[in-house]
Amino acid sequence: MPFWIEVIVSLFLLLGAFFALVGSIGLAKLPDFFRRLHGPTKATTLGVGGMILGSMLYFTFLNNELQFQELLITLFLFITAPASAHIVAKAALHLKIQHKATHTETQDDANAGKKKAKAKAIEKPESNAESAE
Repeated sequence: MPFWIEVIVSLFLLLGAFFALVGSIGLAKLPDFFRRLHGPTKATTLGVGGMILGSMLYFTFLNNELQFQELLITLFLFITAPASAHIVAKAALHLKIQHKATHTETQDDANAGKKKAKAKAIEKPESNAESAE
């Protein structure tokens, strides 16, 4: 087997292993259900896909024929993982599972509340002046 094929296969395997590790860490460390859902569906799917592509490339050059089964596995993986994540997320929304607000979301909510309070304060004098007439 040519050296450049071994290098490409190794890169696919290492890149796939890296993304699978990142997805697994995300699943374990992220704070709530909805954020944890992204670890396995995004990063881990990409990681497993990279490893399968590396395997497909290796066995294609080893046997001198295209490994169609591994191509189908990759295709089904990329189709079913987002669909199943969507279904799980919809079920969580239906069950009203709460998510933790991040610092940025909390800041945005506070700023929105201040803007609404200012808008109401501006509207009140006009409505009071109209009712006095």
